[in-house]
Amino acid sequence: PPAPQEAGARLYPLHALSVANIPNSSHGKTSARSSTVPTPEGLQSRRCKLLEEDSPMVQASKRQRQRYVTKVGKCQVNLGNIQDKKRFLSDIFTTIVDLKYRWFLFLFMMCYIITWVVFGFIYFFDAWVRGDVGHQGDPEWQACIENVDGFVSALLLSVESQRTIGYGTRMVTANCAEGVILLIAQSIVGSMIDAMMVGCMFVKISRPKKRAQTLIFSKNCVISRRDEKLCLMFRVGDLRESHMVDAKIRAKLIKSRQTAEGEFIPLEQSELNLGYDTGEDRLFLVEPQIICHVINRRSPFWDMSAESLRREQFEIIIILEGIVEATGNCCLAAGMTCQARTSYTEDEILWGYRFEPCMSLEKGAFRVDYSRFEMTFEVQTPAASAKELHELKELEQQEHSTLSLYWDHLLQPC
Repeated sequence: PPAPQEAGARLYPLHALSVANIPNSSHGKTSARSSTVPTPEGLQSRRCKLLEEDSPMVQASKRQRQRYVTKVGKCQVNLGNIQDKKRFLSDIFTTIVDLKYRWFLFLFMMCYIITWVVFGFIYFFDAWVRGDVGHQGDPEWQACIENVDGFVSALLLSVESQRTIGYGTRMVTANCAEGVILLIAQSIVGSMIDAMMVGCMFVKISRPKKRAQTLIFSKNCVISRRDEKLCLMFRVGDLRESHMVDAKIRAKLIKSRQTAEGEFIPLEQSELNLGYDTGEDRLFLVEPQIICHVINRRSPFWDMSAESLRREQFEIIIILEGIVEATGNCCLAAGMTCQARTSYTEDEILWGYRFEPCMSLEKGAFRVDYSRFEMTFEVQTPAASAKELHELKELEQQEHSTLSLYWDHLLQPC
């Protein structure tokens, strides 16, 4: 029989055995108290309660599950402690496009306001140095910048010059070369800001991120038999009449594991075959389709049964990619690649279920009923793993072949 310490290590988790590391400040006080010995029934009840609280299943249920990718496709990964931030400035166009709309608009508003204020201050300084501010209303004075008597009027001149408003009351004359050079520089800077804003706004609006909201996935995965093979299936659909061009679907299994050398690999990504070798991963997504992953020897679910599925902890990431179809009403997103994502955890997989059909034929056309998109029904499915079913099938075939050889031997003439 195992030693008491080894038995305790098997029953209790690792952190329950490290109680000796916690300083017990009440140890000296308990010896001075009355020596009240608890009854064996009380010790047994406390021991059972401790075992229930420290069991891995209870702790797993208490611990909140953190998804790698949410159901709407947002990646729950935050980047921190980035030392070399100059890389973002080297690709300033992508950095500006990736900004949120409030920061995007705030950035260009500040660009316009700063240029107006800077050039307005330069106009006012030039007019003040040349004496145009003090000679307002003098008909014999040859002013460089007319009708500028303060900073506010110089700011109005800057705005009118950069936005080509041209009211005609304030202007730069040909009596000074620096005024002409200043006007040319402000025109060039204003044109560059306009070109940058128009380009970034065009790319930001034309990015088909919102197109992914009309690509839907079923809330649950199902596992059942199809063509005498155990398969993991889920359903995808497109709510728009403009379809995705060259739609492709992929699946990743996110699961932590420990290697034979003792190395712990957190969130290891492995590929789930959705028909890459047969071309079934390329979809003609006109109606809702059921995507099937055959659980064979190369599948990570090969030796997973219905009972072991409840004890596992993993996440399946589904990635649907396609090109937005070019239409006459919206040609901005033509040729842009759209990506929709979702995820399934182990508690969102239904063993022994199948999706209900949601298509029907009405008046010479097919009709899709999206109210039945999430519906499933229970089917007769063995709770054993695909590996066990395969071994059982091979054993039956071997027994059948042995029995047929035995009968053939009996039927042969002496």
